[in-house]
Amino acid sequence: MDAPTIPIRSRYVRWLPYWAVLQTDLRQTIRGWIWRTWVLASLSAAVGYLLYRHGVYRETGMVQNASALVGDLVRWTTYGITLLLVVVLTVGGVSADRGTLADSILSRGISRHQYFMGKLHSRLFSVVVTFVILNGGVLFVSHFMVNDDVSLDGSLVALVVMGSILAVVVTCGVAVGAMTTNPVFGISLLWVVLWASGFLLSFLPQNYPTPDRILAKLPLILQGKYDLEALEHMAGIGLVAAGVVALLGMIGFSRSDV
Repeated sequence: MDAPTIPIRSRYVRWLPYWAVLQTDLRQTIRGWIWRTWVLASLSAAVGYLLYRHGVYRETGMVQNASALVGDLVRWTTYGITLLLVVVLTVGGVSADRGTLADSILSRGISRHQYFMGKLHSRLFSVVVTFVILNGGVLFVSHFMVNDDVSLDGSLVALVVMGSILAVVVTCGVAVGAMTTNPVFGISLLWVVLWASGFLLSFLPQNYPTPDRILAKLPLILQGKYDLEALEHMAGIGLVAAGVVALLGMIGFSRSDV
């Protein structure tokens, strides 16, 4: 006589679908052409700019402070490469799955909230970590320059503040991508929002550290000349704003058609 089978209790892990989306999206992001273009373009710009400044020094003997050189490099690569590709990378996070979202993803026992949070945290991690590694490498190389005036605490503060600014941009990008059905429209809308926000922030008092003023004062921050309390205040407001935008994006995505 066959022994009676004992039913095996399966333990349901509540956050397993979220973790699966997070891991899958991280792999897709790193393998995608947008992320690789960002990394290659940033490395090419850094190497080319540093070689150019080294050539100017060898030919003319003109010595530029490392803080000014690195500050210019980080500022212009952020404006010209990072923001452009990060906007495209984040807005397409959810909108790229629109065609198969309902049938192949949301029908597998994952809620919209978990899907949105998995996408958001994946893009946050990939963008912020990539930015810190790329610019941390540039700051490390700056210590071998002739006129090195970059301080360790200034470098850490600059990376943290710039990372908080990027976190807001990433959150806005994922939220806009979750609430729009057309990636091109979402990218255009996010650019309008970012530039309008920058224009409105320019009316704040001059002593308030807005993102554009932070970028302009990067050389001073790298030298260790900064108001830590003001920077902490700005970073805190930015993270709160990112949390509010993420909540609105998650609510909007949960109520939109896919």
